[in-house]
Amino acid sequence: MTANPPSRIAQLRQASVAMLDGLTPAQQRCQSHPELSPMLWHVGHVLFMETYWLAERVFGDTSVTNAWRDLYVPELAAKDERSARLPEAPDLRRWASQIAEQNDAYWQHARNVDHPLLADGYLAAFVRQHYAQHLETMRLVRTQLALAEYTPAPTAIEAESPDTVFETVGAHVVDIGTATIDAYDNEQPVFTAYPDTFDIAPRCVTNAQWLGFIEAGGYQNADWWDDAGWAWRESAQVEHPQHWHALENGWFIPKPESADIAQAPVHGIGWYEARAYARYAGARLPRELEWEAARRAGVLSGVGQVWEWCADAFYPYPGFCAFPYDGYSMPWFDGGHFVARGASLHSEIEIRRPGFRNFYPPTHRHIHAGLRLAYT
Repeated sequence: MTANPPSRIAQLRQASVAMLDGLTPAQQRCQSHPELSPMLWHVGHVLFMETYWLAERVFGDTSVTNAWRDLYVPELAAKDERSARLPEAPDLRRWASQIAEQNDAYWQHARNVDHPLLADGYLAAFVRQHYAQHLETMRLVRTQLALAEYTPAPTAIEAESPDTVFETVGAHVVDIGTATIDAYDNEQPVFTAYPDTFDIAPRCVTNAQWLGFIEAGGYQNADWWDDAGWAWRESAQVEHPQHWHALENGWFIPKPESADIAQAPVHGIGWYEARAYARYAGARLPRELEWEAARRAGVLSGVGQVWEWCADAFYPYPGFCAFPYDGYSMPWFDGGHFVARGASLHSEIEIRRPGFRNFYPPTHRHIHAGLRLAYT
């Protein structure tokens, strides 16, 4: 059996450790959002998990993982308890360097080892994706930290109506899922779908269009919300995307991703908000299979700027088999997590494939997710 060379993994390790750069010791240790861990924890966690799967699971070496298991295994350390237990950044950097040297040696040794996890480069792909996903999360941590540093000033933006332009995808046959070795268990097995004809917007809803929703009373009109979404909105007192600030003379939208912030895809919204907007627009969210079919048909513009909420709760494909452990996907087939597709500006190349499935609770708003409209 073979293992891929560690060059890309080394790059991802270095990028992960570099996420500490430019942050104060307090920021490195800060839990910037209830759903995010401190930056120090993420850096330690990704290195720990590489070591767990490679050194412990393949070679039986627990010398590193036993010492740090209670901190870096998520189920064993609650998010709000991690900060006080973390090492200082200089110590973590030294430890990271030691782990990198050890694991590079194990990757080289793995070239000559017969183990199911190493077959066809599976483990290397799995580890690369784990680093990639946490790098995105670490960028979200930095975004949340930056929100506290901005001095709000009005952003030049005027409200716009929803798009009325759409692309028609005719009824056809399409293979759904990912057949390559880097696929997660929830992307497999690949199956054949037969979507009916549907219409889908060629671009995502923009900031200017979301402002139109706000000005039309989108956060005050219960008719556009389902009961659970409206109860959440009232309880949380949500009235705009997570990172927007209402000013006396307009809105402040921090860190524009483009020169034309009005036309940039809106983000900072949860699934409940996305579905309310779709109803306001006389549309709906795309079903997950429709989204992938449209993506594979090449009719979606701007994919990869924001995660795009789909209508579906996260579910197993026909014939699903958990691998390499039950806990990656199975716990989230609970009806309370909803699919987001397409990647974001924060995403690494490893998770930008058409079949990749992200999933979150409907209240998550810090994840750089927006929406694209579909029509029946």
